[in-house]
Amino acid sequence: MKTAKFWRVPYQVFLVLFIISGVVAIYTLRHNNQTMVKLREAVYAADKNGGDVNGALNSLRQYVYGHMNTNLSSGGNAIKPPIQLKYTYARLYDAERAKIDTANAQIYTDAQSYCQSVDQAFYGTTRVPCVQNYVSTHGVKSGPALVPAGLYQFDFISPSWSPDLAGWSLVVSGLAFAGFILSSIRQKLGRP
Repeated sequence: MKTAKFWRVPYQVFLVLFIISGVVAIYTLRHNNQTMVKLREAVYAADKNGGDVNGALNSLRQYVYGHMNTNLSSGGNAIKPPIQLKYTYARLYDAERAKIDTANAQIYTDAQSYCQSVDQAFYGTTRVPCVQNYVSTHGVKSGPALVPAGLYQFDFISPSWSPDLAGWSLVVSGLAFAGFILSSIRQKLGRP
């Protein structure tokens, strides 16, 4: 029975191929992570400066979804979700707060007009309770403004394997390592 020529390759060739592809895989995995960090910093800079946050987020999202080793979290006690845009949150909170204050001011004006039309007396004991009742039934709550988390919190998950240089280098490394093991076993057993 003829053995495949693939197994006749000396194990040293597989070892060299494994080392080269392993070094390339490590380099490209590190490059993927460093690029993700730069894109994440661009998101934070756009958030702080009031720039194009959506464009920066889309660039980061596309890169993370397309490359392995681009996990946004760092460490076991990292915050979740890892992208939290504090300046965007502050702007949204202030806008919502201003909207609530404007609505409440308008309701107070409406309450005065309503109560004046109901009670014609300028100073009436019924006017103050009327205004209070109108504001409490028609007013917007004066508590903290609620900002939906989806507007300022983001999390993108990187794939376990991606068809980029890092992914294919890992595949070649795995195949070279398997070839190294099989070739060295064949050589130790003294088979041709």
